[in-house]
Amino acid sequence: MPESLPVRCPACRREHLYTAPSYPCACGAPAGPAPDPHAAPEHVAHRSWDEEWVEVACAPCGRRNQWPRPELGCPCGAVLRLPVAVPAPGPRPPIALRTARDAVTAAALYLHRLGHRDLRRADQRPPSGIGLSAHGLLAQVDPSERPATVRDVECLWLMAMSESVRCVYFSLSGYAVEARARADTLGVPLFAVDDPTGPPRPVNQPADALHATLD
Repeated sequence: MPESLPVRCPACRREHLYTAPSYPCACGAPAGPAPDPHAAPEHVAHRSWDEEWVEVACAPCGRRNQWPRPELGCPCGAVLRLPVAVPAPGPRPPIALRTARDAVTAAALYLHRLGHRDLRRADQRPPSGIGLSAHGLLAQVDPSERPATVRDVECLWLMAMSESVRCVYFSLSGYAVEARARADTLGVPLFAVDDPTGPPRPVNQPADALHATLD
């Protein structure tokens, strides 16, 4: 996206230089609508709430955010709305998993791909790791250096049952054999976030079923 764009007012024919603002996406990358340099601006005569916003995909993570439409005020009194070039979302770049924050980011991006776009920190803190929640979902991200245990899986399942939501577990160091067996019995999807160049990978049948729902 260019830093500035020449814009000619259709009312008075005065030319202005417009600089597009940059907004922070939840993934940390700068984002925002890019004005189409080949389209003429529109004179805004009437406003409506729906027309004030535009949905644009973040190039690094694919998250679809809503931002204010680009506008420019001319000294002649005209308000100019700039048409937006909306790029198609690209593939998520590889994430190097080196810290707990990296593991949480990888899990959050994966859950976003599954359609959970209202992610936040869970109200209940899990016994280990970091809790994330969304509508109808409770997730645990375990960045510790030990494999997740049966107790870890059971605690997450009990927390989810108390809130009547589904649950999913992400672990940086994998799972004990007993933990995987218990998760299969309880229907808890288990994912590993141990691949530094790829997204979380399913490691049990419930996770395979969940992964199959991706577009």
